[in-house]
Amino acid sequence: MQSFRTELENPIVEQDIIDLERKIKAFRDGTIHEEKFRSLRLARGVYGQRQPGVQMVRIKLPFGKVTFKQLLRIADVADEYGSGNLHLTTRQDIQIHYVSLDRTPQLWAELERDDITLREACGNTVRNVTASPNSGIDPNEPFDVSPYAQAVFAYFLRNPICQEMGRKIKISFSSSDKDTAYSYIHDLGFIPKINEKGERGFKVMFAGGLGAQPFLANAVQEFLPEDQLIPFTEAVLRVFDRYGERNNRNKARLKYLVQKLGLEEVLRLVQEERTAIKVKTFKIDLNTVPQPEPQPIKEYPAIEIANETHYQHWLATNVVAQKQEGFFGIYVKVTVGDIKTDLARAFVEAVRPYIADEIRITQNQGLLLKFVRKEALPSLYVALNKLGFTALGFDSLADITTCPGTDTCNLGISNSMTLAEVLEDVVYHDFPEFIYEKNLNIKISGCMNSCGQHGLAEIGFHGSSVKADGKVVPAVQVMLGGGTVGNGEGRVAERVIKVPSKRATGVLHYLLNDFKENNLAKETFHQYYDRKGKDHFYQLLKPLADLTNLKAEEFVDWGHEETFVTAIGVGECAGVVIDLVATLLLESDEKFAWATASLNNGAYADAIYHTYASMVNAAKSLLLDKGVNASTQAGVIKEFDNHYVATGEFNLNQSFADLVLQINKNEPSAEFAKAYYAEAEGFLNSIKAKRTVLAN
Repeated sequence: MQSFRTELENPIVEQDIIDLERKIKAFRDGTIHEEKFRSLRLARGVYGQRQPGVQMVRIKLPFGKVTFKQLLRIADVADEYGSGNLHLTTRQDIQIHYVSLDRTPQLWAELERDDITLREACGNTVRNVTASPNSGIDPNEPFDVSPYAQAVFAYFLRNPICQEMGRKIKISFSSSDKDTAYSYIHDLGFIPKINEKGERGFKVMFAGGLGAQPFLANAVQEFLPEDQLIPFTEAVLRVFDRYGERNNRNKARLKYLVQKLGLEEVLRLVQEERTAIKVKTFKIDLNTVPQPEPQPIKEYPAIEIANETHYQHWLATNVVAQKQEGFFGIYVKVTVGDIKTDLARAFVEAVRPYIADEIRITQNQGLLLKFVRKEALPSLYVALNKLGFTALGFDSLADITTCPGTDTCNLGISNSMTLAEVLEDVVYHDFPEFIYEKNLNIKISGCMNSCGQHGLAEIGFHGSSVKADGKVVPAVQVMLGGGTVGNGEGRVAERVIKVPSKRATGVLHYLLNDFKENNLAKETFHQYYDRKGKDHFYQLLKPLADLTNLKAEEFVDWGHEETFVTAIGVGECAGVVIDLVATLLLESDEKFAWATASLNNGAYADAIYHTYASMVNAAKSLLLDKGVNASTQAGVIKEFDNHYVATGEFNLNQSFADLVLQINKNEPSAEFAKAYYAEAEGFLNSIKAKRTVLAN
């Protein structure tokens, strides 16, 4: 593998890839525990599939931005290492499936040749930072949030404070009060504002999340100054790392920490942490995401439109005026988010003459093309139409969001991809007027975990099953009434009824016919749902839940021919928990080595955090000898004092809390970093001596 390493110009990236290769070898040799290795590969974007022996690789594209060259590189990599398919995700990533684990270092190296990373795309890290795809061209935006999203991505990538948290952190930036990046379901959601002095800042939404138990975010700041974006986020991550749950992954998100401690206490801890953070203010470089150059003005040949009606519908539903006068954004609907690599290449060549060299992946698994001149619209339409990329109704009822479900995911219960295609056909053929309905969306997940965002849809479905006649029937849980209100306010869909999957088409017919017949003039689906009430919809759909009249085909899931059986594997998105003493000690040594390197390089804040983490890991290893399994770092600190310091088994001349928690009471200076490091070295040597005694 030496051949590709020398081609990489960034030594940090090169070391990442070399490290992944070494870790894979160690796993194959049996010198790294399987669970520990899983956490390592997840943090490098390598995720197990439902199919044994192959991996899904998630490519981290900050706020969904990708250039022509990058998209072509990803297509080439998908052909060489995967299945020749690109899957667009709701977090504006691209996923490649059916990749051999042993080839992932080479794959990563190939991507990095065009500045594309896998780092921290999965695992207990800061996941891809998302943003409204139309940021930078949105007529309603106070300012372009793209450079701010880029700054957050760059600052926390490889940052020691967020490499091994209890769970993932999700961050979004909306371009305006319309909140198209869904701030209300994120751990940290930012909405741009300009105050009365003309200064830039953000409304901050805090501790939201979907999953099996959705929580709407809290508005904790109406105006956070732009130079406090990074410091505030860092303080939040440090608190979450220390106090967040680590044993029970189902209770390990930030929303549960707020539920446990209370919002006021969590925010107090965040404020307390600000003493120790690396920077007290952080000026955002607004030039990191320059606007792409439009194509030069030129004469376009006269174009004959074969279907003028379709073209006019396309203009109405898929084309929007930019804030830059004379330019338009073009939304491309991508069915179930899948693009074959040959089609991706043809797509790039087709659009290249008409658009700027920047494509944005959207949260509903589509694409946004930017800076199209009005006179180029007919030519671009014809070029897209030849490739099948002019499906009408972007982000309407006919544009269904879905996760991969049972196609590739370990946690999938029933099919979601084929179901999405079937329901889109229902809309196009039976309810074509709804391609103009942008305030009514369908979202589907293969299980309750909401990767397809069913919890924030006006009409949502998630995979499930029911039993009838001693057999298992694929089913969907019907969710209604969710969606975006605006300016940080959102609604979580309510569970209404569970029906066999093959009756989901009937559910859609019942709902839309009822809405058409009974909604008041200009009444939105939210207003209609609230006026009618949940029980109305339960009674409406109840006949579809009757299991006494099942047909043979209803025991077979969408997209399958065999009789349905539930086959749920172990999920990986939530991360893994390791409590092996030897692994903890190994990690402690590794973190202390990182502290040494950071100290030598003058990266004092990083050295301090690595030092802190090494002490907590070492302390936890001794607690396990007493059968004490603390579920948070704060718990480890407290229990080490209770079981070792207070009993006299460990003499520190102070409490362990006083020793280790100096981290949030001191500025990250060189003087403190060196002193803290020296104290930690003595502590770690004492831990090793104690372990030697216990081993003998």
